Amino acid sequence: MPHATPARGEGSAMVWSRHNGTNARRHARASTRHAFTLLETMLALIIIGVGVLAFVDAQTSFIKSNGWSSHAATAQLLANEIREMTRRLPRHDPVTGLYLVPSGGSSTLVGWGSESGEVTPQDIDDIDDLDGKVFGSGGNMAGPIDAFGDVVPAVDIDGNIIRSQTGDATALEGWTQRVAVEKIDPYNANLTRADYYVQAATAQLPAINVDGFPLKVTVVVEYMGPHDNAPHEVTRVTWIVPN
Repeated sequence: MPHATPARGEGSAMVWSRHNGTNARRHARASTRHAFTLLETMLALIIIGVGVLAFVDAQTSFIKSNGWSSHAATAQLLANEIREMTRRLPRHDPVTGLYLVPSGGSSTLVGWGSESGEVTPQDIDDIDDLDGKVFGSGGNMAGPIDAFGDVVPAVDIDGNIIRSQTGDATALEGWTQRVAVEKIDPYNANLTRADYYVQAATAQLPAINVDGFPLKVTVVVEYMGPHDNAPHEVTRVTWIVPN
């Protein structure tokens, strides 16, 4: 059976048509693949961004938690240094003692707090000398101090003491120890007595001289960071020294 043979122009047109159709389909597929790849990229960026934010947030929380635990440990150590210091001290001055001097119709308390010439931590020789003392930056004495009255030095990451240009040890920066000493009732530890208080004898209770009361010592350790506007309390330690 004879076959129809297309004319030259007609065959070229058919080939060109098929070629154009193939190119169009390829272009359509390429366009579709390009749009899908862009969508994938956007989704990947979103997923990566969320992951990075979660990682940064976790790291920030870890750093804050680690910093707070380090500060809490340092504060507890500094408070206990004062406590250890009081273990070797008498309640009142071993030379002058604590007593009342009559003056007209009243009496003046002598011996509470620092005596004349006690200007450094090493001069403190009894517990009531610590009342009102603030050891550290902005305080009324150098500090913070250890149990022997020496300034606690700052150290670098290798554990070496940081020294000034003159060779002196640099004090631990930002930390203060604030101390309060109070007389308390021997029968009620929650009842604070005035420094000059004397208990007269009663039918049930004996007389107690001005220097015969237990003492309550409170140490508040504060820290002020380089970006803080004011110091904040990190820990507070309280104990009772019996008479």
